Amino acid sequence: MTQMRVSEAASLLGVSPDTVRRAIDAGRLASTRDAAGRTVVEGADLAALAQQQAHPADVGAVGASSARNQLRGIVTRIVSDPVMSQVDIQAGPFRLVSLLSTEAVEEMGLEVGSVAIATVKATNVGVGVPA
Repeated sequence: MTQMRVSEAASLLGVSPDTVRRAIDAGRLASTRDAAGRTVVEGADLAALAQQQAHPADVGAVGASSARNQLRGIVTRIVSDPVMSQVDIQAGPFRLVSLLSTEAVEEMGLEVGSVAIATVKATNVGVGVPA
């Protein structure tokens, strides 16, 4: 099983090591000691905690859609040329980047600070592991 130190777990959750220690102290995350006496957590336990803590804003009414992965967030950046635009959305802890036509951006009235719903539907998701 994958074990990791508190600092690595904190980095993966995007929180401070103290936040991970508080989760351990509160019984929300199990821990043990490694051979050097350092506190470690199991990767599977950390994954479960990460899923419990993932609370993107409620999407609200969207209408009929076959896509199930919808995240409500705020537009943080728009880079446009005459044909295409890049729109960055921060949805909770997730940064999403979408490429769409500049015409669509204008029709929706998107600007930095707009609330937007990112819909993710993919047939392929690449996965890698750290070196």
